[in-house]
Amino acid sequence: MIANPALDVDDTFVAFLRNSREFSDRVDWDALARLDPAARQSYATLWEEGILTGTDLADAIAAFHGLERVRVDAVTGRPAVKKGLSRRYLRDAWIFPFEQDGQVALAIADPANGEAVRAMSLALGRKPSLHVVAFEDIAMLFERDTERPGEIANDDEAAAAEYDGEAANDENLERLRDLARGAPVVQAVDAMLEAAIDLNATDIHIEPARDAVRVRLRVDGFLRPHQTLPSRMARAIVSRVKILAGLNIAERRLPQDGRARVKIVNTEADLRVATAPTLHGEAVVIRILVKESRALDLTKLGMASHDLKALEQQLAEPYGMIIVTGPTGSGKTTTLAAALTYLNDPQRKIMTVEDPVEYQVPGIHQTQIKPAIDLTFASALRSFLRHDPDIIMVGEMRDSETASIGIQAALTGHLVLTTLHTNNAADAVARLLDLKVESFLLASALRCVVGQRLVRRLCERCRKPADPDDAATESLIERGLLKLQEGETLYQAGGCDWCGGTGYRGRIAIFEVMKFDAKLRHYIHDESDTAEIQRVAREAGMTLMLDDGLAKCRAGQTAVAEVLRVTT
Repeated sequence: MIANPALDVDDTFVAFLRNSREFSDRVDWDALARLDPAARQSYATLWEEGILTGTDLADAIAAFHGLERVRVDAVTGRPAVKKGLSRRYLRDAWIFPFEQDGQVALAIADPANGEAVRAMSLALGRKPSLHVVAFEDIAMLFERDTERPGEIANDDEAAAAEYDGEAANDENLERLRDLARGAPVVQAVDAMLEAAIDLNATDIHIEPARDAVRVRLRVDGFLRPHQTLPSRMARAIVSRVKILAGLNIAERRLPQDGRARVKIVNTEADLRVATAPTLHGEAVVIRILVKESRALDLTKLGMASHDLKALEQQLAEPYGMIIVTGPTGSGKTTTLAAALTYLNDPQRKIMTVEDPVEYQVPGIHQTQIKPAIDLTFASALRSFLRHDPDIIMVGEMRDSETASIGIQAALTGHLVLTTLHTNNAADAVARLLDLKVESFLLASALRCVVGQRLVRRLCERCRKPADPDDAATESLIERGLLKLQEGETLYQAGGCDWCGGTGYRGRIAIFEVMKFDAKLRHYIHDESDTAEIQRVAREAGMTLMLDDGLAKCRAGQTAVAEVLRVTT
């Protein structure tokens, strides 16, 4: 039984936490005070905002509602109950049904959601027992459930048999189109997209082989096997993806590129689709770009205090250019979105041109490029200058024209934020010179370059002390790049159910922030090489990404091997 499903989380639960000897010291009261009172009524918000850790919050919820608190291990060993229930609804309600002693029980993170509990009672025909599990554990249960191969598109054998032989040989496009719109194929593709969103994957790889179609997801920068589908479904699945992306399903000999905008569960995403002919059929890669509407906090990106202070000083300047650099998928757009949120003020007009718009920030005018109608970075940027903006964000400096206009805007009273694909902060200078920007103009316009990479975060549940004789660590110590205090411990990856056996869960960024003072501007003007610019910046106090990464290793956030993987 729920103690009182109508209780207001805002008043009664917060009062319970405040008066509890067990939990009051664990609450981040400052963060709770900053939270919108309306948002406090959601347990999920308290967890997402870090007011309490997931484990502490689950303990408090169980005590508050008088329910049994169970650990995730007690649920993972039992059969999941899904028949006749909407997986999407269960996930949104933070409920995972499982079988216990021949009966259906509910692992639930938010027992205050009386409507969901009543709906489950109606669906099951009786009132199930409730067991409180942490929010992140519910998410992990669904992740493990989506990773089980062979459950999708194989349940309906009669429908699947429709693809046997016929789909591989039938040249009738209408027939192929009908097959691609059939229920098993639609369900298979939808399930891939849903699983990718659940696991925070950035890419889906659909790879046909002689005997099967292999599907892999890129999670935290690494490919992870997801499922294997019958080879007879290969052409129908590829055709389904092509239809979504507006590609030619008849053309199988040449690579194609397309895009689509979809809504997966409650998440809007842009898909970038690329196909390529292979020996056993067409391979497809789907890049997933999730549209975010949440505001990003610059202080929560993980920058060291001196780097954050340096960046904030440059953002406070009225004009000039600030660049964020790194390879594809290194978090550059997130950093820029956080910077725009920091700068967002009713007294400023901020305009952006992006491809695509990933973060929607209220109060900012955001434009997505459309090459088909000649709306490019350069053409949009040129038109922006006639709209009297104070701050301009350009998604990427891709060509000489965009770079030239951006530099001119930075020199004529605008603060310009943009990205470049380079290996480190110092390389941004060489890249802009390569884009035909005059060195004397660049020296005057450039204020700051932020270099960054993403490294995998160690799983807090299974990380273990690193081997003190590790060759990589010893090499860094011998070269004077890493200094450990007596008794200081570094950590390495372990492996558990929570992290899928990888030892890592999620990613964090490592940074280097290069400020351009008068001395560095002189080196730009003289077109000095990258190594010389980096040397001077380090003498002025810049911290390299390697140093920032090793600081995060000492804090137990990541492993030395991860830092070396992205910085060397």
